[in-house]
Amino acid sequence: MLNYFYRKLSLLFFITFGVTVFVFSLNFLFPTDVLSNMSGIPNIGEEDYAALAEQYYLNNSVIIQYFAFIGRIWQGDWGVSFITGTSIYSQVFRVLPATIELAIYALLYSFIVAIPLGILASSETYPWLDKSILALSIIGFSMPIFWLALLLILVFSIGLGWFPTSGRLSLIYNIPSSSGFLLFDIIRSNVDYKVEAFFDALRHLALPTFVLAAYPTTVLIRTTRQSMKDVMNTSYVKAAKAKGLTSGQLLRRHGLRNGLLPVIQMLGMHFGTVITLAMVTEVIFAWPGVGSWLVDAIHQRDYPAIQGGLLVISGMVFIATILFDLLYMIFDPIARIRGHGKI
Repeated sequence: MLNYFYRKLSLLFFITFGVTVFVFSLNFLFPTDVLSNMSGIPNIGEEDYAALAEQYYLNNSVIIQYFAFIGRIWQGDWGVSFITGTSIYSQVFRVLPATIELAIYALLYSFIVAIPLGILASSETYPWLDKSILALSIIGFSMPIFWLALLLILVFSIGLGWFPTSGRLSLIYNIPSSSGFLLFDIIRSNVDYKVEAFFDALRHLALPTFVLAAYPTTVLIRTTRQSMKDVMNTSYVKAAKAKGLTSGQLLRRHGLRNGLLPVIQMLGMHFGTVITLAMVTEVIFAWPGVGSWLVDAIHQRDYPAIQGGLLVISGMVFIATILFDLLYMIFDPIARIRGHGKI
């Protein structure tokens, strides 16, 4: 176990170093002035330029500038936006809960839907069911996510009027934001329309969650199917079946525990893709998360905001990978003995 934490701390150090070096180098690669990129002030007067250059160590070597940049990041000084003139740090962590909320619900939906379908597809009793589920998963995997989102909006929002087309909550509801996670804030609030606001938030959440969950669901279906087929054909499962265990007992005692390990591994490997797809989903549904905020910053050439968004997204992917690796170790005794996972 100590070896595992040592490996992860070393990996954390090198990844953090690589990401921060890349983000720091963007100050010199963006077309505007280096000092403007660092400070977030687009037009710096001559009388203020010397003071700011000394504050940001612009007259020193690049190495000193980098460590000063790390110090500002650690202190929460991420610069200010070219467009709004407000702190990048406060903007990022204001929109971050919306992205985390959407990603968590999409992954939960994927688990709830994909694992039962994958188990059903692995059964050799009904081959027609296997072919049907596998065909649906291939269609879902091949379908572009933006086309799926627009199709769902056209059918269920514009055509049937069941779900709203954008946002997290209707404008008629005013929920005080304490954590940034909307459903949690609604439950904690003391407003009279709490129940109505909760169901309205669920209606806003339905289509973005389904669209974002489409890719991981199709991947998990095929991974679960193949993993369960491999586990149920092992010698120890056949021996347990010969002793008289029923299909349900085989599934609970041997199949799920061993068959779901590759599923956890696959989620950890594909979490970065999920975050990328979340950006597309947020733009289409006007979901106020990091993805739509970062895309707006790119369109407006808000370079300090782009740097902050890259830092946050990279940190999210790495933290999620560590969490999935820890989850893998919990369920895999061999990984616990060896002190490392497989992600």
